[in-house]
Order: sequence, then structure tokens, then C-alpha cells
Amino acid sequence: MSNSYELAQILNAIAGASSALTERKEEINRLNVFPVPDGDTGTNMSLTIKSVVDNLAALGADPTGQDVCRAITQGALMGARGNSGVITSQILRGLCEGSADLDAFDTQAVAKAFVKAEEVAFHAVRKPVEGTILTVLRDSAAAAKKAADDELPTEAALEAIVAEAYASVHRTPELLPVLKENGVVDAGGFGLAILFEAFTATLTGKSAGAAEPIALGALEPKVEIEQVDDWEGSEYRYCNEFLVDSDELDTEEALDFLQTMGDCELCVGSAPKFKVHVHSNTPDKVLKYFLDRGQISEVHIHNMDLQSEERVKKIAADEQVQRKPLGFVAVAAGNGNAEILKSLGVDVVVSGGQTMNPSTKDLLDAVGRVNADAVIILPNNSNIIMAADSARQLSDVPCGVVPTKSVPQSFAAMFAADADASLEENLEAMAEAAAEVKTGEVTWAIKDSKDSEGNPIKDGDVIGIADGSIDAVASDIQDVTMELLAKMGAEDSDTMTFLAGEDLAEDVKDALAQKIEDAYPDLELDMQDGGQPLYPIVFSLE
Repeated sequence: MSNSYELAQILNAIAGASSALTERKEEINRLNVFPVPDGDTGTNMSLTIKSVVDNLAALGADPTGQDVCRAITQGALMGARGNSGVITSQILRGLCEGSADLDAFDTQAVAKAFVKAEEVAFHAVRKPVEGTILTVLRDSAAAAKKAADDELPTEAALEAIVAEAYASVHRTPELLPVLKENGVVDAGGFGLAILFEAFTATLTGKSAGAAEPIALGALEPKVEIEQVDDWEGSEYRYCNEFLVDSDELDTEEALDFLQTMGDCELCVGSAPKFKVHVHSNTPDKVLKYFLDRGQISEVHIHNMDLQSEERVKKIAADEQVQRKPLGFVAVAAGNGNAEILKSLGVDVVVSGGQTMNPSTKDLLDAVGRVNADAVIILPNNSNIIMAADSARQLSDVPCGVVPTKSVPQSFAAMFAADADASLEENLEAMAEAAAEVKTGEVTWAIKDSKDSEGNPIKDGDVIGIADGSIDAVASDIQDVTMELLAKMGAEDSDTMTFLAGEDLAEDVKDALAQKIEDAYPDLELDMQDGGQPLYPIVFSLE
């Protein structure tokens, strides 16, 4: 594991983070923005980072670290839009200032950069509000400092920061009542967590890099999003933002003036370039003040009342178009499994499975995000069926549970779904289809035990589980799989769906597929990448 990274890798990671934020901007935009719907948070943040990337692209060959920091700071300041964009620009400025005198990008450098970013960003906002992007930044900075104190390797430190960023996002509704009332997290904080995650994924080689948009859907989702049409309004109508060129502007005096004009006031930068943002009912007075002290450009004045009305109408229109009679929620681990479920018509996939059972609230929240007159839950694990049934009882919309015990069972159930049939008819038909599926799972034993016949199992053995019963034990994945197929009656089955886990090597998968085809030439084999953790192989027989 590398303990430091080169400048070229960092530049690539910035571009990768920009791609990810752009790709997920609408997801962020759907969140309720506090304190006011000041434009679209995801769009504003993505435009800010895109400006940084464009500025970096304009650098000459072999730029120095100072050149890069200057390009990031100026690009962010010039391209910042909206409150969230301006604050993001200050976070980037602080990260650059905190690392300007450092020779290596390592854990200690990251910690120093985050300390400075916290200082600069909080200084830029006169009235910091808890439960916002600033809270997420502060918690991330604390994680960076702890990583440095614990002397973690750089990659581990970055991953710890990402984990804490998402944990902080999860906590924002407890800190900001308006978020809790609407059942959402803070949009700016969520965007910042996405930014940190994408940067880290690209830098550490866990994504494709900047050449293509980063596919974060492949990662376990950290935050669940729902649509909101209850926008918090401001007593001020106009969002004003512009650039100021001045050698004499005093930012503290300017902020004192802006405070008399409205709220959400920001004046950041240094001579001769400044960025101004304020919500006010008198944009003419705001502009005159700065015209008297320099030149202004890139002036944007938005009527937030009209923006809010248009947003509410758009969400209502989208909901009307998308409303359907029957929707589905399923539980699954692994991006591949989630994508298959969605392709079969599942509306919301809740991350979970053998080692991570979602709560009743998790499932109830997922049901609430489905835009349908009735919803069916597919728990896909025996340990989740009770929670699913509790969610069914608490649901405000008609809801039912098909008691699937595995992801393959839910595949069969979804094939049996009929949008024209009633909820009760679907529950019966889907349950019958799921019951016809036999599921096999291959994994490793984590302690000494015994199989279904009382034979000993040692910690680390490969075990094969047939519909909950441990029926095969060996030291090799292929041997266990073939033994399990024989005991489950593969010779009498027509089709086999094979879901490869995240830990299954490609050569092992290919060799195993060949073995299965040789042993069962009449069995139709469907190989898929499920991506589930801990279980290298999950399969079904029908």
C-alpha cells in the first residue's frame, strides 16, 4: 500500500471526483436545501469543481504543487455558484493552503490540509449552522487528525475520512430540525461526502479513474435520498452572486454591509479577486456598494420564489408521470445483484444481507420512497422477514411481503409479478414462484462447527449451504460447489443462475463454469456478477 501519492495521481483523482459529482448532481438536487432553496446544490457544487478541473487543464507541462494549488483556488472561486458552491470553494482553498508547504501527499499532509480547510470554511460563513456541509467538514477534519495521530497509512486515512463524512451526513437530521421533519439529509454535506469518496476511490485505484465518469453505484450506498416538495423559504427574494475586482475592498466591512442587506452573506477571496453572495430584496443597493469599490462581473441574480415554485411544479409533474399501481422494495448486497433487481422492476434496493440486516425503519423508509399505490417487499433473507413484516404493518400505503430467503428467489418472484393484478394476487403468485427456487451458497466457516450430518467443520473450511443447511465441506471452492450441486439435484434441474461474489477470482469462476457445463450438459447456465461480499458463490436451481 502506497503511503504517498504523486502529483499526477492527485490531478487524476480531482478529475474523477468532478465526474462523480456531475453524474450524481440530480441526486443531490432532490434534497431539501437549507436554509433556502438557493438554486440547486448538486448543480452548483458540480459546476464549482468543473471550473477547478478546467483551470487545472489549462496549466502548462510539469506544474509545481504551488501552480496546482493556485489553479484550484482560483478555479473554485471563479466558478463558484450559490451558497454551496462558494463554501465548497473555500473548503478547497483551505485544503490547498494547508498543504502548500508540504513535500508529500501522505497522512500527515492530509490532516494539516483538513485543519486549514475547517478554519477557512468556518471563517467564510458568519453564522455557521449545525447539520450542514460545515458540520460534515468539521467531522471529516477530526477523522483526518485522528488518522494522523494513529499513524495510519495514507489510503486507510482517506478511507476513514470518507467513512466519517458519510456518518456525519447521516447525523445531520438530528442537528437540523428541518431535515428531520422532511426525512432527508443535508444536500451540501452529502455532496461533500460524494466528493471525498470519489477522490479517494480514484486516487487509490478502486475506480476507473478520470477518463470515464466514476460509477459509484458500484459502491455500497451510504445515504438514502427521497424527494421533498416542502421547500423552506427565505424572507429575501433575490439570490445575488458576482465577482469583484478590487485592490481596496475590505472583506470585513463588506460583510458588515451585506448583513444589513439580507442573509446568507459571503465575501471571500483576496485582492484583487473576490466572490460575493447574498440573499437580498435590494440587489441594486448591493451592486452599487461594490461598484463604488471596484469592478463587477459574472453577475447572477435569481428570483428564489420563482425557482421554488418551478421546482415544486417539476417534482409534482414527475411524481404524476412516475406514479404506478405496484412498486417493489428488495434487500440485496452487491452492486451486480442490485442492478439485476432493478432491471427486473425493483424500485428501491436496500443494501443488506447475511451480515447486515436492515431495520424496520430502513425498510419502511424504502417503501416511502416508492412512488406507487401499493408496495411489495422482498427481504431475501430469513433474518429480515420479521422486519419486513413490521414495515408492512406500519406502512401508510398498502404493503405486502413475499418471504424470499435469497436474492435468486426474488429474481423468480419478480418474473411472476403482474402490474395488472391486485396486491393480493401478486403476493400469492410471487410467493409460489419463489418457493420453486432452490438456493445454494458457498462461503468460509468462521469457527469450528458441524455440518447437517454432524461431521466436523474447522474454522476456514469452505462450506456449501443448501437452503440453510450445511451440506458440503471441503478446502476448495470448486469442490464444494460441485458437491453441493449434486446434493441439490442439479441433474434434474433446467436452469442454474450463478452469482459471483466480489471475492471470486475470474479464473476460478471460468474454470468452475466449465466444470458445471461438463458435468451437467443439459443444464442452462446463466453466469452473473452479483458482487455480494463474503459469499463468493450464490446460485439457484429451477
